[in-house]
Amino acid sequence: MTKKNIVVVGTQWGDEGKGKIVDLLTDRVAAVVRFQGGHNAGHTLVIGDKTTVLHLIPSGILRENVDCLIGNGVVVCPAALTKEVTQLEETGLKVKQRLKISDACPIILDYHVALDQAREIARGKKAIGTTGRGIGPAYEDKVARRGLRAGDFKNMFKFKEKLAAIVEYHNFMLVNFYKTEAVKFDQLWEKCKIYEKLITPMLADISSLIANYNAQGKNIMFEGAQGTLLDIDQGTYPFVTSSNTTAGGASSGSGIGPCELDYVLGITKAYTTRVGAGPFPTELCYDVEKDVGDEIGKILGTRGHEFGATTGRQRRCGWFDAVALRRSAQVNGLTGICLTKLDVMDTLVEIKVCTHYIVNGKKTLLPPTSADEYELVEPQFVTMKGWQSSTLGVNSWDDLPREAKKYIRYLEQEIGVTVAILSTGADRAETLVLADPFDS
Repeated sequence: MTKKNIVVVGTQWGDEGKGKIVDLLTDRVAAVVRFQGGHNAGHTLVIGDKTTVLHLIPSGILRENVDCLIGNGVVVCPAALTKEVTQLEETGLKVKQRLKISDACPIILDYHVALDQAREIARGKKAIGTTGRGIGPAYEDKVARRGLRAGDFKNMFKFKEKLAAIVEYHNFMLVNFYKTEAVKFDQLWEKCKIYEKLITPMLADISSLIANYNAQGKNIMFEGAQGTLLDIDQGTYPFVTSSNTTAGGASSGSGIGPCELDYVLGITKAYTTRVGAGPFPTELCYDVEKDVGDEIGKILGTRGHEFGATTGRQRRCGWFDAVALRRSAQVNGLTGICLTKLDVMDTLVEIKVCTHYIVNGKKTLLPPTSADEYELVEPQFVTMKGWQSSTLGVNSWDDLPREAKKYIRYLEQEIGVTVAILSTGADRAETLVLADPFDS
């Protein structure tokens, strides 16, 4: 069998269950590469009675023989990295020996967090719904060519000079525009001296490491964070994240040539969720704190445990949106889909699928390109019969309820992509592989 470079991406607004699938498939890879996002990601891995939540470190870290690489497309928060490394090593994992970080990774520091939070407060009701962790401002510094990068830790004399200039620049905005407190340089500098000791030994040329694995015929997994509809270019702008979450980001965010990517696996919930503000045509509104709203929305949110692994925020829930998935299939070049959380809908009498939108009286099969245009969208649904029996842990296609199989086949027909993997529960073992990506 020849080597395979497989890209795993979310096809909706994130939280589709990417971490579990990356962890599952890494038994046959030499390395897992994160290629975008930051510690705003939350990947939950369940193995037996043990649950592990990862934010920045690639999901392959639980496999002892797998190297974990953080590519240049990821913004790295040293404080968050320190916490995550410490927690994992306390469980016996040898993280520092297996984790490598690109010299070119932008660094998130205190002023990024302060700016992120100040902006959301200033926006008021128009807030984007960021995690407030400095992700966006760090990407801004990268594009503006003023940011510090992981490789700058190799020369702390120059690092200090650059840090002083950046702190002065951002403090001007924090104090004079947002009317909030300035970031104290001396305190931040002391933190950076500690961060240097952690990060410098793990710095590496990630692109060259990838090339070496490929030259040896070894498989590599490329792990995305967030989801396609949050892509800075392809998503529901401006209610998006600050990086390229699509399969193309695997190339630019790690340093591998696009022709070296062999398979794109799109992780897709059997329904739809979204965290934070922004368009959501198929939403079934339910407020968990007030216990009011749509009953189906309540069932999906409760049975699906729809709360963010990173933030704890309630996820908005709704019916499957085939219109959105067609866009994801298009911009990612999806080879196959992994359908997750089918069991969440086991009790439903009827299930709806959004097949198309009506916009200005016209039928459209693809979504708009900006959030403003969604105001005109009227989602159109097909109603299907529910299966009302358990699919949890089912390990054979033949054992699935007939109506559940009909639902899966209907989704394939609507989006034009085959379901290659079916996740039948949160545990690593609760997975039905219908078409192995490594054998395709």
